[in-house]
Amino acid sequence: MEDKSSHWITISDMMSGIMMIFMMIAVAFMVTIENDKKRLEMQHDKMRDLAKDYSNLQSELYKDLMKEFGKDLKKWDAFIDKDTTIRFQKQDILFDVGQKKVKEHFQGILSDFFPRYVKILYGDKYRDFIEDIRIEGHTSKDWEGSQSLERRYLGNAELSQERAFQVLKYCFSLPSITDKQEWLIKLLRANGVSFAKPLATDELSRRVEFQASFKANEQILKILQASDSK
Repeated sequence: MEDKSSHWITISDMMSGIMMIFMMIAVAFMVTIENDKKRLEMQHDKMRDLAKDYSNLQSELYKDLMKEFGKDLKKWDAFIDKDTTIRFQKQDILFDVGQKKVKEHFQGILSDFFPRYVKILYGDKYRDFIEDIRIEGHTSKDWEGSQSLERRYLGNAELSQERAFQVLKYCFSLPSITDKQEWLIKLLRANGVSFAKPLATDELSRRVEFQASFKANEQILKILQASDSK
């Protein structure tokens, strides 16, 4: 007669083995989830630190710009925003109406301002983090009395681009920054914005701005790559 007890012992052992396998899978799954959670937390912490570092760089640059230029802003009719944008906002100092040539008085301001500005950005604190240095030309919505939005936009786009370029051209030719020209070639840009970013009044909207931006996107990519490799 067949020994049924040995048969049931075998099935019992088999069921125990299956249960052990399921338990091991469950434990492995939980460990994987926990590791992923820690990895995501680490990534989040790095991103938060990056955002903090970026904010600190902007804050430090703002302080350094105010320390360097604070006493000059009134006589230049200029303004420094918290995001480190430097705005020259007196139209009759910058250009004649409808013209692209940099006026002599503004040339004098640029001769004083730009070498000092470059000196700050080229310093050890910021040099390796600069993505670009933008010179932006801005206009009002007016264009030769035209009512056509297209004509006003395109006319001002061309004028603002030419003005930004003329400012760049003048700044780049200053003898005092000759030794920084190779560095500036990689970073210095002229952009015409037309009236895409108006301010409170037409007078304030007609302006020239300088702004340095930091390599935030590049740093984020490096962090993501480093996190994915773990």
